[in-house]
Amino acid sequence: MSRKPVEPYRIKSVEPIQMTSREEREQILKRGGFNLFNVPADHVFVDLLTDSGTSAMSHFQWAGMMQGDESYAGARSFFRFERAIKNIFGFAHVIPTHQGRAAERVLFQTVVGPGDRVPNNIHFDTTRANVEVRDAEAVDLAPVAAYDPDDLSPFKGDMDVEKLKAMIAETDRGRIPLVMLTITNNSGGGQPVSLANIRAVSAVCRESGIPFFLDACRFAENAYFIKLREEGESSRSVLEIARDIFACADGATMSAKKDALVNIGGFLTLNDDAVAERLRNNLIVSEGFPTYGGLAGRDLEAVAQGLEEVLDEAYLEHRISQVGYLWELLHQAGVPVYSPPGGHAIYVLADRFLPHIPRDQYPGQALSVALYREAGVRTVEIGGVMFGRRDEASGRELYPELELVRLAVPRRVYTVSHLEYVADSLIALLKRRDTIKGLKITHQAPHLRHFTVRFEEIA
Repeated sequence: MSRKPVEPYRIKSVEPIQMTSREEREQILKRGGFNLFNVPADHVFVDLLTDSGTSAMSHFQWAGMMQGDESYAGARSFFRFERAIKNIFGFAHVIPTHQGRAAERVLFQTVVGPGDRVPNNIHFDTTRANVEVRDAEAVDLAPVAAYDPDDLSPFKGDMDVEKLKAMIAETDRGRIPLVMLTITNNSGGGQPVSLANIRAVSAVCRESGIPFFLDACRFAENAYFIKLREEGESSRSVLEIARDIFACADGATMSAKKDALVNIGGFLTLNDDAVAERLRNNLIVSEGFPTYGGLAGRDLEAVAQGLEEVLDEAYLEHRISQVGYLWELLHQAGVPVYSPPGGHAIYVLADRFLPHIPRDQYPGQALSVALYREAGVRTVEIGGVMFGRRDEASGRELYPELELVRLAVPRRVYTVSHLEYVADSLIALLKRRDTIKGLKITHQAPHLRHFTVRFEEIA
């Protein structure tokens, strides 16, 4: 086993966490309909539900928040925010939003219409929902390797360029308003996308006259993987690589709650003047004036500082090593995990962990429930609950290829001992996995059902 990762920071402020009893957790699960989104955070010991908005901010970020300019229009903090983004992304226009899904909504409401098709490597939940509420089709074009959890290819997050070409050829050009690429590919095991693939996708888009956008919420982690794994990139800085990534695109959306190391925030950034004007007009209706976009000035300051800090290679080395350490603990103990480890999370193969539970009883959700019940660890299912859908013709439930439980590691929050506790808990659960029960849905919403769905356990 590799050495334990050493945190490149000192802890200056602490937040107490408390372990509840198994009996308390049992009652909490029943009241919440066995949906971990309904579990109060005070009753979670180690929270791996998401890495979004859960980062610990630095002393520089907290100090910057005290300097936030809360002017309604033209605040000083916006211009610092804008400079920080342009320094990395390089696009002409910067439009703040309160988080990533707001950026997606504003973009898709502006450029996507009914009957359109939007390709991606694999859409994540909010991206897919924001396409589908426009009565458009979200098309996943990941390569075969992305769906093989045992394949050790270094860039399983890539888009299959031949699939993209085929889709463009078979679709009316006016029905593809943009191509998106998610870095890293969250729905596909948190896997990175190579710079070569980004350039290849860009070339296809430019030849076809289709705008190319990046979902850039984990751009720094992706750039660091390129530095580690892609031939000819090891001597370059992460900033240089990031700039090359964005030079390939026409714009990007970002949830700053990931790689900007903040608790709230996001933005759109792009080059097209006419589209940017339409986006700002749309933004004003629901998010706010274009120099704050639903954020306080202090949040704009924190994002600007976080974008500088996330490019620190000592931080990134620890970040990637910490996630890899958890993967190694589980893999060596025989817990079935998606390989190789990604940048922000470990993905447990729930259908292999619980082979006795069929897909229509949601083994991913069942495993998440069991881990919380036994150890107070909260995770999230990325499988049949999140991405399952009903076939209108047959009435049958259709399931995604992968049935995963994601252990998303918040940035700068947990130490090695927390990760070892999580690993020990999963390993212990593996030894008595036959006792875990399946689930049936009793209530669900038409979109993003995993946030509010309710279940019952099957006896």
